[in-house]
Amino acid sequence: MEVRVQNLRKEFGRFPALHDVSLDIRSSELIALLGPSGSGKTTLLRLIAGLETPTEGRIFFGEDDASRKSVQQRNIGFVFQHYALFRHMTVLENISFGLRVRSASRRPPRDEIRRRALELLELVQLNGLEKRYPAQLSGGQRQRVALARAMAVEPNVLLLDEPFGALDAQVRKDLRKWLREIHDRTGHTTVFVTHDQEEALELADRVVVLNKGAIEQVGTPDEIYDTPNSPFVYGFIGQSNRIKVRIASGEIWFDDKPLGLSAPHEPEGEAHLYFRPHDIELCDGGAIAGLLAASRRVAGTRHLEIDIGSGHESIEIELPPNKADALDRNRVAFRPTRWKLFRNGS
Repeated sequence: MEVRVQNLRKEFGRFPALHDVSLDIRSSELIALLGPSGSGKTTLLRLIAGLETPTEGRIFFGEDDASRKSVQQRNIGFVFQHYALFRHMTVLENISFGLRVRSASRRPPRDEIRRRALELLELVQLNGLEKRYPAQLSGGQRQRVALARAMAVEPNVLLLDEPFGALDAQVRKDLRKWLREIHDRTGHTTVFVTHDQEEALELADRVVVLNKGAIEQVGTPDEIYDTPNSPFVYGFIGQSNRIKVRIASGEIWFDDKPLGLSAPHEPEGEAHLYFRPHDIELCDGGAIAGLLAASRRVAGTRHLEIDIGSGHESIEIELPPNKADALDRNRVAFRPTRWKLFRNGS
């Protein structure tokens, strides 16, 4: 099921939570809504679900205008962060609930409901636990039950609001891989909200980055990480450094020294140079240089904090431990190998 959001605006009182948001979600796509708190990602999800009504704009499910339809009419599967399971019901009863409460004309026979629920239990790798109650399950198992319950109604669209936010890091990592496998097997059009960049980049076919109620960028994980289109996206996705530079005669200058970086099509004047900590090379001259202020081991790399002088923020670079340990602590010189210029560095 394709979902099309067209010029959507949502206000709570006089507060604009979303303004002029348009987005096309492809059928069978797994898409992430990513952004900081207050960016509008959960509001957008709730508008797609029908839990909120837009102030302006329309939402289409396929060719059907669903803007004023209820959650039930849209046939949405919704998974919340805190499971929202019925504590007095068994696992099997929880999964079956959405089918059992349908009107008589749409309700499958009892045997069919049970068969479908047991199939989903197997799909989410919880077969044998159908008689247990939510209190007897781990957090990860409860979230699997919540997802099975959402899929039981064969939804047009599956929506997940911070689905792994209440779980510890290792369980989250395991469930991310599992959710991707489930999606690839079932083909549901799926939209999930997260503030976890790693989760969005690992799971999604495309990532929608929101900021202050507007979409900053939409793209594949590679596009979002490698070619961010704004200072906000560059700073929000992954780690990045920013230094103030000057463009003159097609060259990039830092502190009145050329960096050996060419920018032939850039207009002259001040700009901000953005680069990732790992996108650097060590060198002797014509580079950014400073004192090694701190060093810490992070998995297979060493993260180094470089003090590049007064008036500048410290720079963080990443190196293999053997290269980092061989550095002269009094002077570290490096040059970005992959970078982007922005005129507005805010």
